[in-house]
Amino acid sequence: MSDPMTPQDSESLLERAFTEAMDSAEDTDEATARVLDAAYEQFCRLGLRRSTMEDVARRAGVSRITVYRRFTTKDALVEQVVRREFRRYFDRFRTDVRGAETVADRVVLGFASALRAIRRNPLIGGLMEVEPEVVLPSMINDGGRTMATVRRFLAGQLRREQSAGHVSGDVDVELVAELMVRVSASFLVIPSELVDLDDDEQVRAVAERFLVPMLGPTAA
Repeated sequence: MSDPMTPQDSESLLERAFTEAMDSAEDTDEATARVLDAAYEQFCRLGLRRSTMEDVARRAGVSRITVYRRFTTKDALVEQVVRREFRRYFDRFRTDVRGAETVADRVVLGFASALRAIRRNPLIGGLMEVEPEVVLPSMINDGGRTMATVRRFLAGQLRREQSAGHVSGDVDVELVAELMVRVSASFLVIPSELVDLDDDEQVRAVAERFLVPMLGPTAA
């Protein structure tokens, strides 16, 4: 079995999830959704390597043939399940920041939301804890595609803030997004002895002190 978190074609798993989230695309029939739900539960319980297509079929209450008709390989099934979780991550991020009153609040809430969504996701966060050799290479050994995808997403959010006059026109939103994403990724990949990532108050304080100032003095 190849690394299921790193698709072999030129488009990364996260890029596809991002595109689908922006297009609000989730076109699955009832049987496929049932298999995906069962696979998600199976992978959360036993991880990727210990789970089989037969396990998923049994948990979904369908035949093995039904699973293989929709997903020809285990890698294909894993990829679809993980893409769905990342798509939900992008959707959750946008929902979490929507109610904030200022761009500073949106940055703080967005930073906390991003870390929380990944770390507390039963699948992604669980895999990072018990099977880091599966997840981490997809984040750091894919030629930067994963980070670039998240940067484009965040830069798009910041560019809209800039167009609305909430961020100075002098701010390089692409660079700011890059720095913010790298800070987030470093916390996810390398445990911190100074910041308790399970303490939302501490996480928000870090964002308010170090990330918000990147937007310049006019951020509001």
